[in-house]
Amino acid sequence: MKLLRTIRLDQSDAFVFAPAAEPGEWAVSGSFVFWNSDPAKLEGKSRTAFRSGFLGIDSLGWSTLVQIVETSDQDRADMVGLLARRLVERFGAPNLEVAAVAAEEEVDFVQSLATQDKGTLVAVHRSYKDDEIRESFRTLRPRNGPSPVRVFSFPDVEGDEAAQPDDEVSLIDMAGRERK
Repeated sequence: MKLLRTIRLDQSDAFVFAPAAEPGEWAVSGSFVFWNSDPAKLEGKSRTAFRSGFLGIDSLGWSTLVQIVETSDQDRADMVGLLARRLVERFGAPNLEVAAVAAEEEVDFVQSLATQDKGTLVAVHRSYKDDEIRESFRTLRPRNGPSPVRVFSFPDVEGDEAAQPDDEVSLIDMAGRERK
């Protein structure tokens, strides 16, 4: 079975969300956070969370991207239990029994999003129209199949050997020389 975990490719989430989710948290869509508000009146970091955030259920912070991961039945049960507790503690669910039903639905929805290969990244876009929150999701996959995602990648250029440098360049070494 597959579910979603938050991922942070750079520090931008820490600047655009309040709070930002920590990398590796179980994640849900999180649109329920906005049910008792008027999304048209959201501003700043709240508006950014509404438009493009997944909710990390451990911290209740936001993440721009989530990653599809393989999980166990126990992981899923733990995720449902944690979300149910958060729904009672922070969102006013009347008790754990009611919250568990809602948490189960949220995790079912996440599972329906996690149908691609593990390692695939998922992004969300939310909008508010006709008194309804609408979500669309897109997936981002590495070009050559599943592999760790790197913030900086440099594609190989084929057919232009003269343009290829003879020496490797180390950005880390260059940064160290400039500091001295």
